[in-house]
Amino acid sequence: MKLRVVVTGMGVISPIGIGLRNFEEALFAGKSGITRITHFDASSYPSQIAGEVKNFDCRGHLSPKEIRRMDRFTQFGMVAAEEAIKGAGIDLEREDRRKIGILVGSGVGGLSTIEREETVLIKKGPQRVSPFLIPMLITDMVSAQIAIRYKFSGPNFSISTACATGTHSIGEAFKIIQRGDAKVMIAGGAEAAVTPLGLAGFCSMKALSTRNEEPEKASRPFDRERDGFVIGEGAGIVVLEELERAKKRGAFIWGEIIGFGMSADAYHVTQPLKEGRGLKEAMVMAMKDAGISCEEVDYINAHGTSTPYNDKVETQAIKSLFNSYAMEVPVSSIKSMTGHLLGASGGVEIIASLLALNRGIIPPTINYEYPDPECDLDYVPNKAREAKIKVVLSNSMGFGGHNAVLILKKYEGG
Repeated sequence: MKLRVVVTGMGVISPIGIGLRNFEEALFAGKSGITRITHFDASSYPSQIAGEVKNFDCRGHLSPKEIRRMDRFTQFGMVAAEEAIKGAGIDLEREDRRKIGILVGSGVGGLSTIEREETVLIKKGPQRVSPFLIPMLITDMVSAQIAIRYKFSGPNFSISTACATGTHSIGEAFKIIQRGDAKVMIAGGAEAAVTPLGLAGFCSMKALSTRNEEPEKASRPFDRERDGFVIGEGAGIVVLEELERAKKRGAFIWGEIIGFGMSADAYHVTQPLKEGRGLKEAMVMAMKDAGISCEEVDYINAHGTSTPYNDKVETQAIKSLFNSYAMEVPVSSIKSMTGHLLGASGGVEIIASLLALNRGIIPPTINYEYPDPECDLDYVPNKAREAKIKVVLSNSMGFGGHNAVLILKKYEGG
């Protein structure tokens, strides 16, 4: 019999709110976090907008030395993990920390650190490059730093599957607990790629929206006028726990993870497989793992990037699997508000899905103004919607053809 795994803590850093409550309020209000870039001068770039995390101050959470030795993505992850661990109410003094593991990934890692230290190398020579360059840039550092801070010595690694990273991380953490290799896992994703080089790379790919005069309207998943995604940053971290353990200590349970599926398109480095066949396979695997049918899914949290091709392909995948029920199940993309947080997106979107389960409210797809005949599902346009939600399916797709799907269920005791 499979062990049951629940979520008992959540922490979020996002363009629409720092901290769970701020994020929740903005999420259901349909607030856009997209603005013109302020981190650096982006006036010469085709895309000059982003979902930046504004007013982020980690000085109350990290020491000055820690701040100097951590890239921004690691800082995001550390603050989100702190909120999740505190929210879970775990008594650290009574825990067997060998049974607590961490799996937090990043798609890009410490890009700002790379940029800064390369400038030092060119201008001042190799002797002046920081000895902390490598530990600041590598993608496993959030997992490592959380373990060091809290002395958690259970399973500890990171996953990097581009924009599917956060979902893969939570899915694999779920399986680690089911196998009995840990009692608790801290899992999710963190990203801080709104940098000159990061923006330049995505601009050169022509992947980003250039709706610079209307930043708040630029991210418009499934809308006919969408012209690319909006890059964002942040972190989404959850605490996963074996159900009986959580019940025994009286923890609040946000929801239960009941299924995980993953696949590879094996097709192209950036484009998803035509008709979404790879994503469909991951959804099939997740539903088989969960033991549910399509008709039991009450809401789909879409990957929904706002790119012309991705949104069409995801729609095709949903229609191919769900058949006629595809026209009945609500689908929405919170990237319309946050932008695309890359490796952090899956973690933040799982948190949004759990909030939807608990509130009985589906977050909207904002900026949906012009229906696209190739994207013809119910995308919960512009306003949040009250609904009876017991099961949520959440999709993620990453460059390289990575697909990851999680299925969450409302916890109602038992």
